[in-house]
Amino acid sequence: QVQLVESGGGLVQAGGSLRLSCAASGYTFSSRSMGWFRQAPRKEREFVAGLGGTGGIAYYADSVKGRFAISRDNAKNSVYLQMNSLKSEDTAVYYCAVDINHAFAIVTTPADYAYWGQGTQVTVSS
Repeated sequence: QVQLVESGGGLVQAGGSLRLSCAASGYTFSSRSMGWFRQAPRKEREFVAGLGGTGGIAYYADSVKGRFAISRDNAKNSVYLQMNSLKSEDTAVYYCAVDINHAFAIVTTPADYAYWGQGTQVTVSS
């Protein structure tokens, strides 16, 4: 079955950096679009970044554009989220998800993603 396992969250000061990892298994990783989402307390889950399958493009939410970078290593069945210049408003639980319906397109609606990881907490102190 499809499994996604995030890691790399933690506590960081504002202006600092973190790198999140998501290890995937149970499907052909290289041929499916991946997404990172986040959910802060009392807020809805929101799209952060997405990356198409091999050769696909990246797409970012305006709130993280220029600060975050999504990448993938198909040999390791992993997707990453490099987060720089972190702000207190980036504090949330971060989730990776796989869009099994798209190989290259990136969708931003959580309901379009069939499988999710358990999430990893990112806390940015000001």
